[in-house]
Amino acid sequence: MFDNDIKKYMAEFMGTAGLIFLGCGCAVLVGGENLGAGNPGGNVVVALAFGLSVVAMAYTLGKVSGCHLNPAISLALLIDKRLPVRRFFGYVGAQVLGATTGAGVLFLVVTLAGIDPGNLASNSAAGAGGPVGAIIVEVILTSIFVFVILGVITDPDKGNIAGLIAGLSLTLVIIVGISFTGASFNPARSIGPAIFGGAEALSELWIFILAPLAGGALAILAFKVFKEKVKAPPKQK
Repeated sequence: MFDNDIKKYMAEFMGTAGLIFLGCGCAVLVGGENLGAGNPGGNVVVALAFGLSVVAMAYTLGKVSGCHLNPAISLALLIDKRLPVRRFFGYVGAQVLGATTGAGVLFLVVTLAGIDPGNLASNSAAGAGGPVGAIIVEVILTSIFVFVILGVITDPDKGNIAGLIAGLSLTLVIIVGISFTGASFNPARSIGPAIFGGAEALSELWIFILAPLAGGALAILAFKVFKEKVKAPPKQK
């Protein structure tokens, strides 16, 4: 049992590290801190980088751990009793450690290459007009994203395209949210870069931890309304 858990945690670690290195790496190279309403082309490229990273990781690691890569998704499944408490904390720990590792390697690579890492694509509330606006954006868009994920994993007919749907859904919410907050929707995605992103990124980090978690909880509560009409996924052993 514990060997099986370790494999799952390793998959979450590797997948989240890859997501951060590829997605945030693209953000640093394409737009740095200039992404936003004035850089629509860069926004789409970064959104695709994150989305395609999720697709790649889902089809590579999905059968090992379910490829959550996001504490908000893990929390939703915990609330729905589809993820044991022990494994929830293991998943979240692996995700945060993976995000921190991916961000650290990215910071090292861009620094050695002579590229200004800026805030390493950390999230910010500035585009949303402050914490209140950022919280609203993050809660709403995270809940939409997680709601879609829940719909996919409870529909056996979508098993072969689940990773693609997840990646495209993430791409869409990032395109919408990137100008407001830099598009987190994932506490691990925010924690890793913020550690290397400077004091301002760390000072706002609480927003991008609490708001996505609230969005994940809201998604599962909303999904329970429709749950009787779909087949629930088997509980993890």
